[in-house]
Amino acid sequence: MHLEIVAVGKLKERYLKQGVEEYLKRLKPYARVDVVEIPEEKPAGSLTAAEEDRIRTREGERILSRLHPEAHVIALAIEGKSLSSEEMAEYIDRLATYGRSRISFVIGGSVGLSPDVLRGSDLLLSFSRMTFPHQLMRLILLEQLYRSFKIIRGETYHK
Repeated sequence: MHLEIVAVGKLKERYLKQGVEEYLKRLKPYARVDVVEIPEEKPAGSLTAAEEDRIRTREGERILSRLHPEAHVIALAIEGKSLSSEEMAEYIDRLATYGRSRISFVIGGSVGLSPDVLRGSDLLLSFSRMTFPHQLMRLILLEQLYRSFKIIRGETYHK
């Protein structure tokens, strides 16, 4: 299985980098995982709605240009579908069973994802109705992917 995380922005905090590196290492026996960082638009001060739309559009164009045409695209979106860890594992396992071995997860920037990215996704996935920093979501996603593979393989993992 080939997983790709397409994320807006670079990780800045050392603890997040360490956590991401740890889960990427843990995932190696289960899947090839690539992280693609999309440059984040740098807003100057507070943003108007039109400026937020412009940022989403620019970042969205960059995201869409990096997605593989055969990838099953899962966009992280607050308005998306909530899955338990077991349901996510089942979803990934089902994709693999039916020959969809390339999955791209998309994490937007601080103003969210463009409508084009959301429309072009196969699944909108919500981890919570709460808002999380997009950098932290990368770590949370990787942990859940690791947990999913442990569940798929019937291996133990702490709760």
